[in-house]
Amino acid sequence: MASISVNLEKMTLKDLLEHDLKVKKAIGVARERERSDIKDKIAAMASGAGFSVTELFGAGGRVSTKGRTVAAKYANPDDQSQTWTGRGRKPNWVVAKLSRGAKIEDFAI
Repeated sequence: MASISVNLEKMTLKDLLEHDLKVKKAIGVARERERSDIKDKIAAMASGAGFSVTELFGAGGRVSTKGRTVAAKYANPDDQSQTWTGRGRKPNWVVAKLSRGAKIEDFAI
């Protein structure tokens, strides 16, 4: 590994900002290289024990919740077909009833 000596105190602001960008890019490359090396080591260890990485950790190593439906937690008492899961933006009927003094617990299913 090469050792580079840079006198930061004598650099202009422009040079310092350019240097900062180069350092950040180098850090990103080094981080990805280390991540890749670790992934390869884990895959080799799993393979040596007769497993696949997917078998041990699943696809991507995470459990995806994307695409799953969530049960409704709240319903409009005036129109039971209008429901809300409690996630994301509040529907207009919830906002209107809350502004009139109702409590969210009043709409719980």
